[in-house]
Amino acid sequence: MNCRPGCGACCTAPSISSAIPGMPHGKPAGVRCVQLDPQQRCLIFGQPARPAVCGQLMPSADMCGASAEAAMVWLTKLENATRPGM
Repeated sequence: MNCRPGCGACCTAPSISSAIPGMPHGKPAGVRCVQLDPQQRCLIFGQPARPAVCGQLMPSADMCGASAEAAMVWLTKLENATRPGM
């Protein structure tokens, strides 16, 4: 499955604990990654500086749903369910 153009949910909903160029301490859940361009595309896609966790998250029908909003809901639920201490 290919990413939905203009979505960016997987670069906003989850927390990322590893360094991202421009975000040396990663990013909290719900915060837009600084590497998203105005069209919601990753500026470091395919580059070594892209966090490994980003490359491991593969789009799927369940995760992406029928819209960017559905993807945000699904990914936010996943983030909350897997947050340490929960």
